[in-house]
Amino acid sequence: MNRPLNMRRNIFTLLLAMMMPWYPLYVYSQRERILMDEGWLFALGSASSPEKDFGCGTEDFNYLTKANSVHNKGPYSKDFDDSEWEKVDLPHDWAVYLPYDRNAIHSHGYKMLGYKYPENSVGWYRKIINIPETDLGRHLYLQFDGIFRDSKIWVNGFYLGGEPSGYATQTYDISEYLNYGGENLITVRVDASMAEGWFYEGAGIYRHVWLHKMSDLHVAPFGTFISSRLNSTYDSAVLNIETNIENSGIKATSFKLRHILFDREGKEVGSCDGNGENVYPKTSQTVCSQLTVDNPELWSTDNPYLYNVMTEVFVDDKKVDTYNTTIGIREVKFDVNKGFLLNGKVVKLKGVNMHQDHAGVGAAIPDALQIFRLKRLKEFGCNAYRSSHNPMTPELLDACDSLGILVIEENRLTGINNEHVRLLKRMIERDRNHPSIILWSVGNEEWGMEWSEQGTRVIASMREYCHRFDPSRMMTVASSGGPSVLVPADVAGYNYILQNPIDKYRGQYPLRCGIGTEEISGCGTRGVYFDDFKNGHMASLNLKPNGKDSVLNCIERGWKFYCERPWLGGMFYWVGFDFRGEPDPIGYPQTGTHKGIFDYCGFPKDEAWYLKSWWTDEPTLHIFPHWNLGGHEGDSIKVWVYSNCDEVELTVNNKKLGRKKMPENGHLSWDAVYYPGTVKAIGFKNGKRQLTRMIRTSGKPERIVLTANKDTLFANGQDVAVIDVELKDKKNNFVPTACPLLKFTVEGPIRILGVGNGDPAYKDGDSPKDRGTRHYQVKSFNGLAQILLQSDTQKGTATLTVEGEGLAGTSYTIECK
Repeated sequence: MNRPLNMRRNIFTLLLAMMMPWYPLYVYSQRERILMDEGWLFALGSASSPEKDFGCGTEDFNYLTKANSVHNKGPYSKDFDDSEWEKVDLPHDWAVYLPYDRNAIHSHGYKMLGYKYPENSVGWYRKIINIPETDLGRHLYLQFDGIFRDSKIWVNGFYLGGEPSGYATQTYDISEYLNYGGENLITVRVDASMAEGWFYEGAGIYRHVWLHKMSDLHVAPFGTFISSRLNSTYDSAVLNIETNIENSGIKATSFKLRHILFDREGKEVGSCDGNGENVYPKTSQTVCSQLTVDNPELWSTDNPYLYNVMTEVFVDDKKVDTYNTTIGIREVKFDVNKGFLLNGKVVKLKGVNMHQDHAGVGAAIPDALQIFRLKRLKEFGCNAYRSSHNPMTPELLDACDSLGILVIEENRLTGINNEHVRLLKRMIERDRNHPSIILWSVGNEEWGMEWSEQGTRVIASMREYCHRFDPSRMMTVASSGGPSVLVPADVAGYNYILQNPIDKYRGQYPLRCGIGTEEISGCGTRGVYFDDFKNGHMASLNLKPNGKDSVLNCIERGWKFYCERPWLGGMFYWVGFDFRGEPDPIGYPQTGTHKGIFDYCGFPKDEAWYLKSWWTDEPTLHIFPHWNLGGHEGDSIKVWVYSNCDEVELTVNNKKLGRKKMPENGHLSWDAVYYPGTVKAIGFKNGKRQLTRMIRTSGKPERIVLTANKDTLFANGQDVAVIDVELKDKKNNFVPTACPLLKFTVEGPIRILGVGNGDPAYKDGDSPKDRGTRHYQVKSFNGLAQILLQSDTQKGTATLTVEGEGLAGTSYTIECK
């Protein structure tokens, strides 16, 4: 007998209720989001042998055979002895602590990680959490924002699943597996034997972990999609709100929604309602609503104004869930003639590509350090960020939203099968409410398809998937020259003028919008002006251009090209910050790239001042090279100046070398003969002296100068202060060649998170394993070093002391509140 579908569902629900009388049919509870970063245990396993890998999977009935086998004896067993395991907090990148080997994979920085080193390439994590009995009947799930890579997750011995990609957010329902009113074991196995990229990627749980608690009827994970549509005068906006409501319980439920819009000060500025039909158990329902906003504050790079939409879910007039979504109201367009427009105004993209790596922490970058890195970029005029070549850390996107930095977010792998599309979908659905994101990128330099019909078909399909998951944005793909992938893209992404005949493509495809997704910076090792390949150092290519036009490797080439073509939306330099891996062209002993405009501590190289000159309105005047060129006395030296002054006059050792007019988006240079002394530059604006800069040949280093990005930390175990160390002589001149060993000591409620110096060939340890370490050291490089200090959970005054041989020690005080 065939019963109506609704009747069958109701009977099924009733039977479930009769079978489980002890389980509440519905629990009215508000949502909690709990950070799970503290108090993990860690140990290396083995990729070569299950026996060496703590016996994982060797049981008679292993985790793939039975849901929770009594034979479990590996790290996912509650009886496993982890007393010898290391205590760690997240984010955690165990590759940072591994030694180097010139036979290791060069693209990953010669770290002893990967298939050649099976005993270093698998890591295990365990954590005990207590779940109160009052949570019974709620929906609980774990969220892992990023684990590199090939991870498997267990709770109380139950295998939840896994994720091969190191860049995908994972969520797991754990409600039915928990011991309510008792202890619960979370176990994670991570296998970093294989790489996903051709750059340093780290190893471990390098992003946050969250525990979510909520009512059975709730907004699904990443369950809101809010897009804005502005009118032609930009004084009114309509918010289209899609809300996915999920029922994890055993009872069909009807509900109502209320969306409340709050401005930056927390004032309510609008609201709307929505009604849902019955949501049956283990299903979800999407409700569409609209909200009109009069005279909205528009999100932009200069005014990154953010609103909050609070979504409330009601059952029988009782509030059961609250979900907050941060949004920005703005209009993004690409035009075939005008380039990129934000809120109807032309904005040239002044961008950089970035990998997730920083001195002292590797891929496990704390939130506060993400903000430091973005602020450094923006300080020098950058307004755009391309996530090369993977989805971003959520908190990094939050920072881009709040700082007004435009984003191209890139999928890791190009393709149209389930494996590719699920990752693309996960990225877009997680991040599509971020106002900073202007484009989705579906690939980078896919050489195997750029000149083929397959490439055209694949990119066309991915374009449609992007539009399906997010109709509000366009997509792009970064090409190394092949037109097959560019033609179907909404916006063509050109990787390097050298590889792409962009003007030719403009004639062939006049309706195609375009941007420069990568372009040469020409950078070398910070503070190095003569090649020293033996020690892994290289002078900037900007000082020795080659090619028929003599500007092939100049940073100026890219910006001039894109600036002169209004139909191109802008460009992204390769690369913003140095990172481990891709040590071209030297190779070992160089272990990291030196193509960054900033080194891997964030110290600016000379080329950063080119950007500041032409990407900002701040008066800028920068002279290089430094004037400590011992061994080159009597040699001819070109002295360069980056500036946005109209004219610059240069004097070397009291000899005037002339006053020159600064070419637009260019530089000036003079021929000089090196002898120790002084170089002085005077910049003129509208015929009047505007700036004066001077560099001198310094003496030996005697003073340590500390500069911190903040002097107060939140006592939350998460906040980070970045302390830059600068070496000066007795006359307070910077010593650009000084490389003494520096020793750090900390006291109070603070810990040494990591150190660095910006040297792409540095191989000493840059992060202490022991959280309780009070002393550490680093060799300075060309006058600079950096230490990262992280707060404890205790309040009080913390002190950093820095000493070095022949140097007067100095201290810095930080308040933890």
